[in-house]
Amino acid sequence: MIWLALVGACVGAALASIRWFRVAQREHYLPAAASRFAWRWWKVSSLNQALGLLALVGLAGSFVLEPRLAWFGLLAVIAPVGLSWRGRTSQLAWTGRLRRLAILTGLLVAPLIVGSAAIGHPGPALAAVVGLPLLIDAGLWLVQPIERRLGEKWVTKARERLKASGARVVGITGSYGKTTTKAYLGHLLAGFKATVLTPASFNNRLGIARAINEQVASGTDVFVAEMGTYGPGEIADLCSLAPPGIAVITSIGPVHLERFGSEEKIAAAKSEILADAKVAVLNVDHPLLAELASRFGGDVVRCSALDRGANVAVVDGSVWIDEREVGIVGAEVFAANLACAIGAARALGTSVDHIVGRLPDLPTTAHRRHFSVSDRGVTVIDDTYNSNPAGARAALERLLAVDGDGRRVVVTPGMVELGDKQSLANRSFAAEAAYEATDLVVVGRTNRRALIEGAETGRALVTVVDSRSQAVEWVRANLGPGDAVLYENDLPDHYP
Repeated sequence: MIWLALVGACVGAALASIRWFRVAQREHYLPAAASRFAWRWWKVSSLNQALGLLALVGLAGSFVLEPRLAWFGLLAVIAPVGLSWRGRTSQLAWTGRLRRLAILTGLLVAPLIVGSAAIGHPGPALAAVVGLPLLIDAGLWLVQPIERRLGEKWVTKARERLKASGARVVGITGSYGKTTTKAYLGHLLAGFKATVLTPASFNNRLGIARAINEQVASGTDVFVAEMGTYGPGEIADLCSLAPPGIAVITSIGPVHLERFGSEEKIAAAKSEILADAKVAVLNVDHPLLAELASRFGGDVVRCSALDRGANVAVVDGSVWIDEREVGIVGAEVFAANLACAIGAARALGTSVDHIVGRLPDLPTTAHRRHFSVSDRGVTVIDDTYNSNPAGARAALERLLAVDGDGRRVVVTPGMVELGDKQSLANRSFAAEAAYEATDLVVVGRTNRRALIEGAETGRALVTVVDSRSQAVEWVRANLGPGDAVLYENDLPDHYP
């Protein structure tokens, strides 16, 4: 029996790893990612709770009652039920980094297999299947210094290339609004400065290095780097690669709150971008950024979506620079982000006239309050890349502003990574949506309870579906000309 158990454990671990490797890859190879999501999946339904409990009890019982009970550990291959093997939003890609993680994980599994063979008991080997998320997280922790060393040659090359180009560096960070601000700034600088932007959401160390190595040349005037962080010290590390002379902080909010613990810690991590900057462009609508503006030792460009007295303001569609109204923009524009982009453009020496001339055709950002009309005549607002409370409320206002008397539908899985504020934020948003809209379609299980509880006092009809595809089918079956739907956030399918 022991050899059959060892074969079963090897096959079971290999099969189970496909899902957990996909989770780790989707979560940017952060240690503890696999275990965190395993806990979410095992507790998401009564079925998964029962299967998980049976696997654990079987393993424990195999040491005190009957060794064959360890076979229940193979339930971890089948469960958690609902976590896709293939993936809708992101399939597993066998990159070099993932192969190295797989090798390290295999080396961690091997002692348990060998241990089972040595003691003649299947428990340790089959425990490897149940505990695979923990072993993958251990592999993620071990592989980090290896990955950093492997990437160092590209980072060094990028640092030297950027310095040789003589390009001025603009760094953009914030809890949200980074990508939109970057796009606006690139647009405003067109025809004035030869500008390179980090593509898409290439906002980590190797992503920024790759953008420099592939795009920055001797004729580049400005390099705009979007800088993201999951913890203290990361932005400082990015600034050592691309030191920003002009640093932009677009926002402080509860995004990634579960990783940081408080908005004050988020602000402290974001403020690392100011360490060597000569100019700070700050959205002072947030009190923490207003305080930061008062303490910064260099030049400060105060930006606002509320106060026309700021250095740059975009309020109710009017653009103000140095308390002078210079232009107007449409309601679809992200006001605070545009104000920050104008502030950075001005810091680079762009004239007011040039900026005003670029305002009429500002770019739209994909999946962020993007309007379209379907072939059935339904107005669709795609806000699926948004996951913060302020943005969700703004998107709801855009839905309610759609002309006509048709149905107004909100489709959402809710917001995540908000720490202890997540349930409250989702209940509050659902309460607003249910009060104003005619229908609320709740997608998935991650925030289902909070969204349903929030909607209880509203007038909207609540529909619950398990996936985004089911929500789209519901919209197609129930909406027609004159109706409007807001798709608010879209969680990757490694979320329950």
